[in-house]
Amino acid sequence: MAKTATKTTIKPLNDKILVKRLEAEERTAGGIVLPDTAKEKPREGKVISLGQGRLNDKGERQAFQLKINDTIIFNSYAGTEVKIDGEEFLIMSEDDVLAVID
Repeated sequence: MAKTATKTTIKPLNDKILVKRLEAEERTAGGIVLPDTAKEKPREGKVISLGQGRLNDKGERQAFQLKINDTIIFNSYAGTEVKIDGEEFLIMSEDDVLAVID
């Protein structure tokens, strides 16, 4: 019997978002190649999935300011790192997002 590969789906809850961190720069502006130990984890990522939104005082869901595929800048210590199907993601609150890059 053959096994079929299944892709895990992650659906964030409430005001949480799922982010795929962008790759770290491999070279400095001057052209120096950085080893893995010297690279900083980037604080930029792409929004992969959104929760349902935060509940307001009236019990209604507030719409997100973000949308799927937005490229964002977030706090250095934002979110919780998770590894799903060999890929690393961050689950964070929309409040951890500092800006959207156009």
